[in-house]
Amino acid sequence: MDNQNNSRKTEQHSYKVPEKKKIFLTINVVIRVLQSLFVFAVVILLLGGALGLGIGMGYFAFLVEDTQPPTKEELQTEISDITEVSKMTYTDGTPIATIKSDLIRTRVDSEHISPLLKKAIISTEDEYFEEHKGVVPKAVIRALVSDATGMGGSSGGSTLTQQLVKQQILTDETTFKRKANEILLAYRIEKYFSKDEIVTTYLNVSPFGRNNKGENIAGVEEAAKGLFGKNANDLTLPQAAFIAGLPQSPIIYTPYTNTGALKEDENLSYGMKRKDFVLFSMYREKAITKEEYDTAKSYDLKQDFQPQQAANQNTEGYLYYAVLEQAVKTIMDINIEKAGVKKDTLDQLGLDQYEEQARREIQNRGYTIQSTIDQTVYDTMQNVVANFGYMLDDGYGAGLVETGNVLLDNKTGKIIGFVAGRDYNVSQSNHALDTIRQVGSTIKPISVYGPAIDQGMIGSESRLANYPTSYTGGGELTNATNSGTNTFDTVRHSLEWSYNIPVYHLNEAMKKQMGDDNFSYNQYLSKMNYPADIGWSVESAPLGTVETTVLTQTNGFQALANNGQYQKGYMIEKITDTSGKVIYEHKDAPVQVYSPATASIMTDMMRSVLDSKITTPFKNVINGLNPAFGNVDWVGKTGTTNSYKDAWLIVSTPTITLGSWTGYDIPTAMSPNSGDQNSTYLANLANAIYAVRPDLFGAGQKFELSKDVIKSTVSSFTGEKPGTFTYNGGTYTAPGPNVVSFYAKDGAPKSQYKFGYGGSDANYSAYWGRYATPNNNTAPPATEKKEDNKKDNDKKENTTPSSSKNNN
Repeated sequence: MDNQNNSRKTEQHSYKVPEKKKIFLTINVVIRVLQSLFVFAVVILLLGGALGLGIGMGYFAFLVEDTQPPTKEELQTEISDITEVSKMTYTDGTPIATIKSDLIRTRVDSEHISPLLKKAIISTEDEYFEEHKGVVPKAVIRALVSDATGMGGSSGGSTLTQQLVKQQILTDETTFKRKANEILLAYRIEKYFSKDEIVTTYLNVSPFGRNNKGENIAGVEEAAKGLFGKNANDLTLPQAAFIAGLPQSPIIYTPYTNTGALKEDENLSYGMKRKDFVLFSMYREKAITKEEYDTAKSYDLKQDFQPQQAANQNTEGYLYYAVLEQAVKTIMDINIEKAGVKKDTLDQLGLDQYEEQARREIQNRGYTIQSTIDQTVYDTMQNVVANFGYMLDDGYGAGLVETGNVLLDNKTGKIIGFVAGRDYNVSQSNHALDTIRQVGSTIKPISVYGPAIDQGMIGSESRLANYPTSYTGGGELTNATNSGTNTFDTVRHSLEWSYNIPVYHLNEAMKKQMGDDNFSYNQYLSKMNYPADIGWSVESAPLGTVETTVLTQTNGFQALANNGQYQKGYMIEKITDTSGKVIYEHKDAPVQVYSPATASIMTDMMRSVLDSKITTPFKNVINGLNPAFGNVDWVGKTGTTNSYKDAWLIVSTPTITLGSWTGYDIPTAMSPNSGDQNSTYLANLANAIYAVRPDLFGAGQKFELSKDVIKSTVSSFTGEKPGTFTYNGGTYTAPGPNVVSFYAKDGAPKSQYKFGYGGSDANYSAYWGRYATPNNNTAPPATEKKEDNKKDNDKKENTTPSSSKNNN
């Protein structure tokens, strides 16, 4: 039995062994297969990796093929280019001011930065800083995978060196090309500069939020002073840790609001937690001990923050901001042109972006901006408005009656000086360059008389209807002091008196004859950079209803005083960088708007405006102040608007043009004498400038008639050539005396019954009936002269309110 049993056990045992072997065999086979597969996979990966590396290197080379590796000197300049102070000067190079940046920064050397601060920034921002050569490859790969897949959020990957490249050389755009250039430049920096130079530069250029004045700060020195009232080499460990945590998100982690007040605890906690993270990073990297970590973390840092202080008050005024804004516009235009963009295709957002770019460039690049402003003239003009501005006040409205004045060089268009307002502390609006107001009758020579003479429609003695008139819509049109003189007045006489009715008729005739309701703007005003406005085509346009700046309007008169050639008014002569390289230099771009003949006829008639003293006492005041100065050849034109809300006077000599506007900031009725007050003020202003720069005014020079002017002998009755003609079966002879009328084109036409512009059949019948009859050569009796004598009784522009839209 036992043998049988043993035999069975042996049998059973023999049966199980093959089963185990089978299992082991299977496992062995599987293992071998897996090993083979693994080896195969490794081989494939190695081959793929090699291929991928090759492709990657090729792609990298493609991305940076256009990048010219910078030299050490070029890199030094770029990474150290940190908000250098720009300045502005007068025309002779005398400083006006340094240009304030919105970023406060003080550069310090390495030895003036606490070693604790360097350790803190390295431990937090770049733990491999001491080992890498500018880039950590695995971090770059991780970042690229994250960017490509959108998974994992921001994975980091930028070393301190790469961050320096982004801040100082490249932009923050997330393209592979930019990343490739960043890597190339990072390696380049590491090749040329020591680790200490790199970290020192990084700590000098990085933003650190706000200080206790609410100012934006950059660089560790300003951070140390603005937060803790210390220099950067005197910081404690917790203070250094707090500052080192700021560059990651300066505005969130900064302890101060934009007013300099300490944030509430909830918002302050973000920066405190960041500080604790920095401390832990330092402990992790063995930059500090456990004891130092615990002590610094438990320290109440809030007690070290500086109390709020008032920011330094900006003492700059009109001149500073005028030069700055003109410089910003100049650099903005340069940058738009460099970008290959047409300015008129940009929307407001695009324009704003280019403007902000230009502003930052000017604030941070160390530019020298040379203006056209003459310091002696400018200071004199400011003294005059301070001491004689009271002449403009009338007690009609609340506050100061403001003024804007511009002095232009006729030949170049350069702004020699200006008055932007009565008091910068009261109103910061630049009333000379920026404020737009209705121009009143100062527009008449520019938009109506000048173009009409230029087109050969009229001569200086042509006749224009001055009878009671209404607009097409039915509203009454009047002159300043009457509803019409009930006659046909000459062009010169109408300009001297600044009549509204004659210029209205002339403008309507010009639009009809030229077939363009916007003829004046399209052919003349647009060439002088007047603003496009639907108002130029309306019936009241020649009365000055359209708004513009004092500079623009003065510039229009500059063109007439410069033989019809417009030179755009400018304030920026030159901009250079820190090396002396010229970034911008003004170049003349003259535009011939009116013919020289037209311009000379207009200056001849505008001399009559001032000499007649009908609408302005300017010459009387000038002669009273300085008779020699009164002998200068002055021409000009006045202007007021409805209810005397604006008063203008623009005068020229052969060398300069001086414009003046006065009115309340909020358009408010002024005294009926506001025009005279403005004239008196402007005379005092001109005389004061003459006292310090008499050479500017061209004493001894005269406005001469152009050789191209056609001097036509005309009947003083019709303003056309003397002669006999028939009309409605009657024979008429235009009576004398004869006078000379100046034409720019074609010369005077033959006399005819309807000789003027405007006027009804009844008006012509009355006019001819009063002075002559058919077959009668009778000369005009003294009626017109008597009428002029009557007018002398109210020789003042706008002595009574008028129902017309704009006056004189």
